[in-house]
Amino acid sequence: MKNYLFILNGGIAIYKVIDVIRHQIKNGNKVRVVMTEMAKHFITPLTFQTLTNEDVFSNFEDNVEDPVAHVSLADWADVIVVAPATANFIAKMANGIGDDFASTIVLARHSPVYVIPAMNSHMWSNFATKRNVKQLRDDGIYVLEPDDGLLAEGYTGKGRFPEIDQINQFLDSEKQVAKDLENFKIVVTAGGTREPIDPVRFIGNFSSGKMGYAIANEAAQRGAKVILITGPTNLKVPTQVISESIETVRDLQESLNKAVTDADVVIMAAAVSDYRPLEKAQHKLKKENFDGNLEIKLVENPDVIANMKRPDTLKMVVGFAAETDDLLDHASTKLAKKRLDMIVANDVSGNGIGFGADDNAVTLLQPDKDKIVLKKQIKNSIAREILNVVAEKIMK
Repeated sequence: MKNYLFILNGGIAIYKVIDVIRHQIKNGNKVRVVMTEMAKHFITPLTFQTLTNEDVFSNFEDNVEDPVAHVSLADWADVIVVAPATANFIAKMANGIGDDFASTIVLARHSPVYVIPAMNSHMWSNFATKRNVKQLRDDGIYVLEPDDGLLAEGYTGKGRFPEIDQINQFLDSEKQVAKDLENFKIVVTAGGTREPIDPVRFIGNFSSGKMGYAIANEAAQRGAKVILITGPTNLKVPTQVISESIETVRDLQESLNKAVTDADVVIMAAAVSDYRPLEKAQHKLKKENFDGNLEIKLVENPDVIANMKRPDTLKMVVGFAAETDDLLDHASTKLAKKRLDMIVANDVSGNGIGFGADDNAVTLLQPDKDKIVLKKQIKNSIAREILNVVAEKIMK
């Protein structure tokens, strides 16, 4: 049994949340409800009080016996669900605003948050809303895409509250976020490496680090002790994650061999440079010093996985294969050559997935097992599926 806290925003779709709550109660979970003042204009608190057999809160005065009820509810909740999530409340969450009872709960939370938006299609596609949703996902909050369909305004568009079965499936998958990785140490590498050419230029790649950060966040949410070794990114390190910044492949190798001590799992999501300049120029290279051609001699970088220490505690090593062609063939070869327990085959040829994108589509390959195909979805969801496989293997 888990404690589910539903935070209800004002919107015509609010009546549909009744069935979502009923489903969680049927599954044996405890449910409490917080409503914004606007939500009470669409449906009465009595409806949810009757459904949950619990008091419904809307403001700080609703519970005079507990002056910090917003913190108490945040501490009570194992899962927080914001539904229907309005553009306004999403903006508050993304920017850390706590100007009412509901938003202060989100600021005080320590549990996973699931956001189910519902709004006009123009509001959903607004640049500000897109930016705010991206920020939530970068912060490790799960956001379900709204549906296309007939809106309250009388025309069709994307912004409709998702179907109840889809929402229930979305929330039921949260069962996998139980503390099933507690007492395990997981080392995750993320981002791209940089090999300096001179003081201002480097050899690098387009990795944003989003996939590795999503894995680190998911592992921490599930109770693991997480060490994140990260190349340069613009991302915020997830809470409860210990991070170390690196730039070059040799930096990565050194940090990894220190971090892997007594580790249970290593997940190599970083995109590393295969080569580095033989020498780094001490000063910026000037084009006038060359006759139109600049030749830089490169040498091969060490194979990080091959040179990684493998302590007796190590139960699983997961690699990534970022390819633009013959994806599964290249990934299968790498799986065997590097003695990996699993490889995540990642098509980075384009199509809005892979490097820099919020979404991904991957195939999980393991020795002597059927492949697992994960179709295009947000990287947080991909991270969850990867760790589901990891958890199943290391707990045998």
